[in-house]
Amino acid sequence: MSRVLTADVCIIGAGPGGCAAALQLARHGVSTVLVDKAVFPRNKTCGDALSGKVMRTLERLDPELTVELRKITALEPSWGVTFTAPSGRSLRVPFSRETGMGEAPGAILPRWAFDQFMLQAVKREGQTHVLEGAQAKEFRRTLIGWTISLAGAVTTEIHARLVLDASGANSHFARQIAGLPMEPRHHCAGVRAYFSGVTGLDPQGFIELIFLKELLPGYLWIFPLPNGRANVGLGLRSDMVRKRRTDLKKLLGELIAEHPQLRQRFANAKAEGPIQGMGLPLASKRWPISGEGYLLIGDAAHLIDPFTGEGISHAMISGVHAANVAVEALLASSKEAPVSHAALRNYDTRVWKRLGKELAISTRLQQLADHPWLFNFVVNKAARNPELADTISCMFNDLDMREKLKSPAFYVRLLFG
Repeated sequence: MSRVLTADVCIIGAGPGGCAAALQLARHGVSTVLVDKAVFPRNKTCGDALSGKVMRTLERLDPELTVELRKITALEPSWGVTFTAPSGRSLRVPFSRETGMGEAPGAILPRWAFDQFMLQAVKREGQTHVLEGAQAKEFRRTLIGWTISLAGAVTTEIHARLVLDASGANSHFARQIAGLPMEPRHHCAGVRAYFSGVTGLDPQGFIELIFLKELLPGYLWIFPLPNGRANVGLGLRSDMVRKRRTDLKKLLGELIAEHPQLRQRFANAKAEGPIQGMGLPLASKRWPISGEGYLLIGDAAHLIDPFTGEGISHAMISGVHAANVAVEALLASSKEAPVSHAALRNYDTRVWKRLGKELAISTRLQQLADHPWLFNFVVNKAARNPELADTISCMFNDLDMREKLKSPAFYVRLLFG
């Protein structure tokens, strides 16, 4: 016997973006169904870093959630990032000028734990109907919205006026309904694994981005976790993977076993499980992220930072904006008519106003990452010049400072200042 649910909004995907949207919709009393094909807790291949933007977005959703999150024992506070140039020289960039004082701006937490935390928050809120183990198989337009057919659940159909697609990098909806393609030049392939026994992990939880010449314009990362564990992985643009015919899983194993900068640190390290792969649709190209009766969120909207690979904060930020625009559009639309694209187009404007500037700068940084000499030069200068090092630190926390990268005068000062 089939079961049908009716709601104003159906959210596809219960990751951070979908949950952020659900929490925001609950504030406004909008009837919402949240659907995910997995049963939580579930594994999610990710770098596990929670940036300061993640923590601030979470605090805006609910300050108590940030307090609860910091209590999780598996969470490692993170105070900054260390960039290692192709030359092997490193630059330590703190997220705060008061490192070690108060709460750390960022954190590192296994992704399964963060996603479970967010979904539990949605369930506690009690306003959203959550369906786990239910895969959205078909989307059909109706006179007032959508019919979504499900597999794997007692509920077989959802009738909704709006679809918010937060189903990730491999979103069926984004590809087949919204028409967003996978362009290798604007896509990154990544792999990661967990290790114990890695030496040289930063005691203040600084994440490491290591720009090896063999990987440019990509990099290898080491993100410390409690009890001497680490999330280790690498990412490379998909067009370069194809051009070089690179097996990323094999390459990660070879680099940590043989590379002069890594082999001693991994000499006694043990892998915890297999190396796993992931795809990252990058925001180095803007796509329309709204349409007739739908909004795309996070990875489904191709909002991953093209330089750092960060996606969680952008998913949450876009999720909140999607919820706000959905509320406004529903209130302005007749219940007997579909919600038009015109009523939803403001979503694109808000997301790109919030994220567009920094994503444009990150795209520029990604392009510069293809030049080893430039990375070596900047890191060498900054290591000898505290003022320049402080400027670079601010660039990754303050957009006005990051704008310096777009000014020729910045490079003149690098050369002669």
